[in-house]
Amino acid sequence: MTFSTSVAPRPRRSLIFAPGLKPEMFAKALRAGADIVCVDIEDAVAPAHKAEARAKTLGIFAEKPETGPVEAVVRINPMSTADGLRDVLAVAEAKNPPPSLMMTKVRTGDEVRQLDGLLGDAQPHVRLQVIIEANEGLENAYAIAQSSPRIDALLFGGYDMAAELRVEPLWEPLLYARARVAHAAAGAGLDLLDAPNLDLEDMDGLATAAAQARAIGFTGKAAIHPKQIPVINETFSPSADEIAAARRIVEAFEKEGGTGLLVVDGKLIEAPVLRAMQRTLTIAATVGAA
Repeated sequence: MTFSTSVAPRPRRSLIFAPGLKPEMFAKALRAGADIVCVDIEDAVAPAHKAEARAKTLGIFAEKPETGPVEAVVRINPMSTADGLRDVLAVAEAKNPPPSLMMTKVRTGDEVRQLDGLLGDAQPHVRLQVIIEANEGLENAYAIAQSSPRIDALLFGGYDMAAELRVEPLWEPLLYARARVAHAAAGAGLDLLDAPNLDLEDMDGLATAAAQARAIGFTGKAAIHPKQIPVINETFSPSADEIAAARRIVEAFEKEGGTGLLVVDGKLIEAPVLRAMQRTLTIAATVGAA
């Protein structure tokens, strides 16, 4: 079953992190040009400072910050840990919670359903993004993607996945894993973001990695520095040719009443292609590429 709750798709081309212990960095991250800013209270915070990071992060959203078109997310600790449960319970009790939570180290759909249940009716509008970064999570990726109507996106945690699979975090060894996650995201109608590139000086490598990810179904990629964002955004934005082709296909279907099969530009077009073209035009209009 595909859960689809959005009226229209939104761009999730790029994501950048802000440390939960430094709430003043959130406003700066909002200006970096990424589609998503994720406040991190997991990897970026040592165990002794989890409570402090949680309080400071919830304090950001208690003030109802104006984020404009940027999607704000909080990366919480794994549901298999005490800190993860404390994170979720604090969000469940918050008067003004973060709009979205990023789940880490997810291994089964039961973890997502547990979080969903803890949020319950008290926080019906809190959305979820889920990182697939464990071997067990890879095995269960399709079921995880289908586990809650709150989920908007999956993310591929390439570095943790490489460690679990006992391979180098390179494209070829992780291609099968990426493809499985892409299959899971597509099956649930979710966006999908790739792991960041860690070499800040290799912009050509970043562009290549982003293009490879897009080619197999990813809709975006994480960044570790603002200077990576323009390359990522450009790669995952529809090109002028793609926009023009999408417009021709949508107009052809509208002219024919939106049913049946059509031949456009010498290619046979069916309904699933039409949906993809409509998404292309919506994203293009949102990011100003139309």
